[in-house]
This record gives sequence, C-alpha cells and structure tokens, in this order.
Amino acid sequence: MADAPQHRLGELMEESDPPFEEVMSCVFGIEDHETRTYLALCDRPGSTIEELAAALERDRSTVNRSLSTLRERGLVRRDRRLLDGGGYVYQYTAIALPEAKELLHEALDAWTATVHDVIDEFDGRQ
Repeated sequence: MADAPQHRLGELMEESDPPFEEVMSCVFGIEDHETRTYLALCDRPGSTIEELAAALERDRSTVNRSLSTLRERGLVRRDRRLLDGGGYVYQYTAIALPEAKELLHEALDAWTATVHDVIDEFDGRQ
C-alpha cells in the first residue's frame, strides 16, 4: 500500500458550503478527476479501464492511474474476469457510497481528534 493520503482539509475550511466531490477529494487527498472516476464507477460497476475512459472522455493511462489511487485508498476493488477466448480483463467496482461516506466520517473524525489534542496540549509556550 502507498503512503497515507495527504489530506487537504484546510481547503474545506475556506468554503462555507463545499460540494460533496470537493469534500471527498480533500479528505481522501485525491485529485478531482479521481473523485469523478469513483463517482462514474458507482454508476458503472464492473467497468473496464476502456469503458471508464470512454465514459469519462479521458485517456486510458489517466483512468488507470486514477483507479490505482482509488484502490490504494480502499474506494475501488479490482476483479479479474476470464475471457472466452483466453486471457482476462480487469473489472473495477466502487465501494458502495454509504461505505465511502463512513470512511469520510472516520478520516474527518481522526483529523478532528488530532486537532483537539493539539489544542488541549498547548500550554502557551513556543
């Protein structure tokens, strides 16, 4: 697994009513196009890279990188489907939105707890 996501929670504090996509990008430390890939996959479970690339109007390499990041964050799973003529193709499925929301809540709660600890431990000395 790759390094922990680099949260961009400070960006959320600058907006009074951020859209869900921005919340997801900031909390999981992913790019906006990766969030769009996740949401597209929610509507198209079992998609291949080619199918997603066509749906998103992006090149395959960009979609492949997005899917790798989403898999690292636990938001997408990959399954291998055997082809009739031999070989296989990977199919991708997004975790269910309620599960993703729970992960968002957990990440945000962990960040909030860290900030509360910093506040509580501050004694006024530099």
